[in-house]
This record gives sequence, structure tokens and C-alpha cells, in this order.
Amino acid sequence: MKKYKKAAAVILAGVMGMSLAACSSSTGSSGTKGTELSATASETISAIETALDISQNDAIAWTYDSASDSWTMSIISTVTNPEIEDEQGVSVNVPGAYVEGLDTDSDGKADVSAKNMTSGSTGTAGVLIIDEDGEITSENGQTYTAATAPVIINTGAAGYGEQQNQLASSQNAANGYINVACGNRGKQSTAEDEDGNEYYTGDAPLCLVDQKNAIRFVKYNILLGNLPGNVDYFVSTGGSGGGAHAAMVAATSNSESYYDYEIEAGAVGVYRNEDGSYSTTVTVDGKDYDLSDGVWGCVAYSAITSLAEADMTMAFEYYLDKDYSFNTGFQKQLASYLSEEYMECINNQKLSVKESEVGFDLNNDGDKDDTIDLTIEYDEEKYAETNGYGGTYLDLYLAEFEANLEEYLADLDYTGDWTWFNADGEALSDEEVAAMTTEDKAQAFIEGRYAKGSSSEQMGPGGAAPDGQAPSGEAPSGNSPDMNSGEAPSGEAPSGEAPSGNPPDMNSGEAPSGEAPGGQEATGGPDAGTTQATGSATDSSNYESYEDMLTSYEEDIASIEEGDKYGNNIVELYDPLTAIGADTTDNPTWTRIVMGASEGDMSMLSSLNLQIAWLNAGTDAVIEWQWDGGHVPSEIFGDSLSLYIDQMYGKYVEGAAEIKKAEAEKQTTNGDATEATGTDISGWVSYKDGKATFSLADAANYRTNSASKAIPGFDVMDYGQETYEFGNSEQDARHFDKYVLKALQDHADELKTLFNQTE
Repeated sequence: MKKYKKAAAVILAGVMGMSLAACSSSTGSSGTKGTELSATASETISAIETALDISQNDAIAWTYDSASDSWTMSIISTVTNPEIEDEQGVSVNVPGAYVEGLDTDSDGKADVSAKNMTSGSTGTAGVLIIDEDGEITSENGQTYTAATAPVIINTGAAGYGEQQNQLASSQNAANGYINVACGNRGKQSTAEDEDGNEYYTGDAPLCLVDQKNAIRFVKYNILLGNLPGNVDYFVSTGGSGGGAHAAMVAATSNSESYYDYEIEAGAVGVYRNEDGSYSTTVTVDGKDYDLSDGVWGCVAYSAITSLAEADMTMAFEYYLDKDYSFNTGFQKQLASYLSEEYMECINNQKLSVKESEVGFDLNNDGDKDDTIDLTIEYDEEKYAETNGYGGTYLDLYLAEFEANLEEYLADLDYTGDWTWFNADGEALSDEEVAAMTTEDKAQAFIEGRYAKGSSSEQMGPGGAAPDGQAPSGEAPSGNSPDMNSGEAPSGEAPSGEAPSGNPPDMNSGEAPSGEAPGGQEATGGPDAGTTQATGSATDSSNYESYEDMLTSYEEDIASIEEGDKYGNNIVELYDPLTAIGADTTDNPTWTRIVMGASEGDMSMLSSLNLQIAWLNAGTDAVIEWQWDGGHVPSEIFGDSLSLYIDQMYGKYVEGAAEIKKAEAEKQTTNGDATEATGTDISGWVSYKDGKATFSLADAANYRTNSASKAIPGFDVMDYGQETYEFGNSEQDARHFDKYVLKALQDHADELKTLFNQTE
């Protein structure tokens, strides 16, 4: 585990602990800075805002890349009091069309242009001079200027872990976006105090707070004129744990719950008033601006959130498959109890959804004009195929599955180099491929008569960071190539048969090549600390008795419920569902969550819950369950991050162009594969006239058989979740799931008889 020495404050000692005397009372995003500040308060604010003004920092250097025609800023701290400097910095990439050059002698003019930039890794010190007349038209046809360009915030945090500072990539420059790469503290982070003693600093919500602080920093410098971009069009994006944080950044925009942590770090534009309220404005050229830590939109790939109820969510989804083989009798019984809890949890929320917003006629009355109450029902006879569970909530779940498969099948026209086969396993001729209709391809796909090519997939989270981090060309931590191929794991059912049971490699909980599940480091994975090995037939190798395990759960959760130093429950701070639609939170304009439908890292129900919450809060929210995509799937079939952003920009920004997806170019030449490698799903799915139909039981069976990582033991990653981000330097794993605890307590008599039983 890496260690970093705690950084000294960049500016005045003790600044962050001061209240701002005589400030006007303000809360949340409506906060305004008082005009009659005390001298001390004014000096404090001035020191922070001067320190984080990049035009006042002689250490800032810029490099220019002619291949991408873009400028990249050297890494700089986003706060005045970083605890771990190497994890609390930011770098920004700017398209060259928005830049006249660098002012290196403080005369306000560009005296170094792209043409005469000197090479070197350290770059050239100076202030960016913005070309207000520069324009870029994206690959999709949207036009941006230095004043209107969206800003992409890349949330790292794979596995909720630390992210080292790194240079921003130029991957977004051609489309006209400003690109931001930021570091963050995470579950592995430790620091040293002034006496050289190591301490743990990875508890929630610091990872999220560091990303919020980066947003404040960049927006502040845009307002100052130091950077191009528009503060109103920030977009968060990331994959896996980064996808979780991309979603959480969007869900918790301008929530006061995080202000104390931002203030402690020395963020710009968030200050504590003497009366305990907050001020969230900065003054630029005599004008006050509210400085938000939120975003306009979000594209999250395999968002591993919310963790608060993820264990019972995953347990419930797997329990819907009555044929699923749990590792132990204890785990199966616990899943049964957690399913009961999940039904109660959903029904207590009294959820509803407008048919017009989700696009489904859920009550089958021939229109989409109704608002449907979403509930889970239990009827052992009526819903025998799904262990007794059904209801309108699951009707919506199934409708999403069917719709996403239909969209996938409709997009098969984008398969430019796939190889197609006939029913006898023979490759089609070029003429036969050219004559294939969309329906023909859809039927061939369902019957597994294909071998995938590469042209339909585009670089994205599956092959590189989500259009964002350093241009290393490597996939981000936690994304094994075979998990992102879009293909189901090995061990599939014979052709023409619906898979049944649990192929060993799908349910072992082990990632390929001996890696810890999810790509986590060995020190933080489920085989370390107080955790058990995933896929084990032993319920726990860390507790000799059920009573010992229960005591550990109770102690851990009690310590969390006591609150941290600010009195906050850290699990609740990492639950976006508590923030979406809250009076103290600003909702994003739009969100998009892309999940691999065959991934095992997160239940599909979790993304469904986010969509429901956002829709009810007025956010344009969509979920895309890529039919055979794995964990953190790549964009496929002509879709891309830039396409979606450009479409949302056209939809919500006055005067912007309406952007449509490019038409597919018809495949006229068959691929060169010698045999079909597709999965025959005809035993699950029926398809006719563009409509895919299957049962809830089939959907559940698909999930449990095709998932790239099955349910590990409850004790640690609990039903597939990284529950070890809340820990300390001596114990990676810390129980925090109150729903699991409730099941363990309420059903102790039965569960303890099954605990660690091998038969």
C-alpha cells in the first residue's frame, strides 16, 4: 500500500478552520457572499482564491501536441490544503482552436504560439490566451466555441480506490471538448502526520469530494478567463467505480452534506459562515458568481452504485432464477431473506413512473399515458417460475431488458465486418450478406450464427479510459479485456438450448488470469484482510462461529452509525438515491447509465432504481443494458460518448444543432471467421416483427448464466459489491450493510445452523 506524506498547507496556516464573520447567511447553490466581510474573513477568501487562480501560479506549464492540435496543462493542486498532493491534483486539455498562444511575460498578449512552442516534458510556463473566435465542429456535426464548449470530468476511482494525478488526454480535443483528469483519495490511501505516524484516510466521501473540488477549481478558472469552456455544461463520466462516482457527482450536485469536507481541503468557492451556514460564491471583476460543484450531465459506464442496498439488490436478482446454484445453503437462505427485505424496501418507497417517460405500456391498456405504481408482489403459485416474485416493478425491469435487446438487434446493420453463417454452419457468401435484412441479422444473432468483428466497437471505457485520462492506451484498472469484449464467458449452453445451472467459470467469482475480481489489487481484494475467498464453499474463513461474525457486523455498523468527525453516516454519503430529488440538491439535466447486461459486478436493478429516481426528479435519464456486454462495455454500433453529449447539447441548448446518429453503411462483404462463435439464445428469446419477447424467468436465467462475475460470499463483497472501501490501515474490509445485518439478526436461529456447513 502506497504511502504519502501529509502536505503542508499551501497558504495561511489555520485558514481552513476559520468561520467567515459578518457573512450573509446562505445555503446550497443559492448562497451569496456578503459584502461586509470582516478583514480576517476577506483575507482568508482572498488567499484561497489567489492561490487557486492559475494565472497567479508561476509553476503552471503548458505543452502542445500537434497531432491532436491541443494544449495540456501541467498537474496542479485543486485545493489549498491537500492531504495527499499526488491524489488531489488536476490537469486540463484544451483544443488548439480555442487558443491563441501563451503569455509568458505577463503583458496580456500571446507571445508563444503553437508554431513556436518548444518541446520538452516540462512544457512552457505562461498564461493561456483564449481565442474567442475559434470554433470546432465535432465528428457528429455540433459546433462549439471557447465560450460554449462542454467540459468533460473524468472520474477515476476504479474499485473506489485512489487515483494518482495524471495528465489529461487529448482524446476529446477533436470534438471540441475541454478534457479534465483529476486525482482522488481512495480506499488504499494513507498519509503520515507531522510525527511520521501513518494513518488511514480513505473513508467516504473523500474520493467524491476530491472530484467535486476539481470541478470547482476548473469552473473558477473558466470564470477568471484562464481556461476556455462553459461552466454550465460540465459532464461527468467514468467506468465501474469511476462510473459510480460519475453518477454520484451528478446526484449530489451542490449538496451541503459535502461542504465541510471541501472546506477542510481548501476548495475554492465554498466557505463556512459564522452562523454555520455556507457561502458558495466567488467574485470576478466585481461580479458575484455562484460556484457549483455539480454537473449538467453524466455518462456512467457500469456504475457500481448505490452500495447501500446493493447486496440485497443483487441477491434478489439472482434469487429470481429458481435454478441458480448458490455456493452454500447458507448463502441461498440469506438470499431468500434479503429478497424479502428488498421487496419491503421497494414497496415502502411507494415508487411510481410515467409510462410516457420510460416508453412502455406497463398496464397493457394500449397507451402510454398512465402513471404506474411500482411494487413487488409475492405469490408462490402465481410467480412460481421466479421463486414467488412478480409485480409492476419487475414488469418494468423486464420491459427494459426486452427494449434493450430490440435496440441491439436493430443496430446490427452497423456490423461492418462480422461473419454470418447459415443454419448448417456454413459462412454466407458476400452476395448473401449484402442481401440480409435487419430482420435476417436479428434472427441469425438470436440463433448464434455469427462471429463478431471489431469495426462495430469503438474505443471507450472497455478499451481505454472513458475518453479521458492519460493517453497511455491502457485500459483502466479493473477492466480485463475479456470482460469487455461484449461476449459471454465460456461455458455457454449447447446450441439451441437455454442455459441452465451454473457453469463453473461463470460462478467462481474469480476474474481471468488470476486477478482479484473487478481487477482490484491483492491488498484490497476479497482474499485479503478479514475477507473470504470469493466462490468458496465456506461461508467465512474469518469467523469461527456465527456469533463472532454477527458481533463483527454489529460493531462495524454501529461505528458507522455513530457518524464521522462531522457527524455524518459515510454510507449515506455514498448513496445517490438519498440525494436525487432532495430539496438541498441540484439535479443534472440529463444522465445516461450504460451497463453490460451480462456483467456480474452490479445488479441491473441498481441502474433501474437510479433511472426511476432521476425521472421523478425531472432529469432526462436513460439506462442502456447492452445485451451481451460485460463489465464496463465499450460503445458499439455507431454510438459514442461524443454522440450522446452532442445530442444532449442539441436538445437542451438554445440555437444548437439537432444531432442524429449516422446511418449504418450496409455490409456487403462477409467476414473471414471460419466458424460461428455466437451464443444461441433462441431458448430464451422469441423474436418477430422487430419485437423481442421473453419471460422474467428467462431474463433472470440469462443474468445468472451470462454474468462475467457471479455472486461471491456474503461476508465481504456480499453479493458482488466492493464493500471494503470503508476501512482502515489495518483492516481492508468493514461491514456496512444494514440490510444484511438485519437479516442476520432477524433470522439468526436458522442461519447459524447453516453457517460454514459443507453439506
